[in-house]
Amino acid sequence: MQSSENSQNTETNHTATPDPQEEIKIPGVTGDATIQTGEIANSQPDLEQLLKEAEIKAAEHHDAWIRAKAETENIRKRAQSDVTNAHKYAVENFSAELLTVMDSLEAALAVENATVENFKNGMELTQKQLISVFDKFNIKAIDPKGEKFDPHQHQAMCMVDSEQAPNTVVQVMQKGYKLHERVIRPALVSVSKAKDS
Repeated sequence: MQSSENSQNTETNHTATPDPQEEIKIPGVTGDATIQTGEIANSQPDLEQLLKEAEIKAAEHHDAWIRAKAETENIRKRAQSDVTNAHKYAVENFSAELLTVMDSLEAALAVENATVENFKNGMELTQKQLISVFDKFNIKAIDPKGEKFDPHQHQAMCMVDSEQAPNTVVQVMQKGYKLHERVIRPALVSVSKAKDS
């Protein structure tokens, strides 16, 4: 009686733990479709190994993110510094060109016993230097005498009776200036009135 129970236990144990070398038939598949049960156990990935690989990749991605963040911050600071310097030193070249005009004025004032004619000649030369600097930096005078009044470039100081067509600039009281196409100072002008009918 005891031997039959032992044999049943042995059979039960035998079915519970398959032999690693036991062949398994896959239903519905023909040909050499048998695999060893030990191969199934070996083909499953080791979870600890997968976890270690994932942690390594996560650390690499975190490191790359930290580096990218630092680089972005450096670029932002550099750009901010460039903008600040551009505002601060925007007129550096213009200022350097004006120094020659200042030198000419100082030389003219240093002359003793100068005549009115000498002063006039010196001022004309200095004005030519200044006009040259203005041309170099695209500063153009707005001198609209005889032109139609343009509120974008002219500022009317008064309306006057004139033989000219209405809204024509009769007199320029002060020239205006523009830098490239932007008006930096409008011309102060008097404008002709419309004739009373």
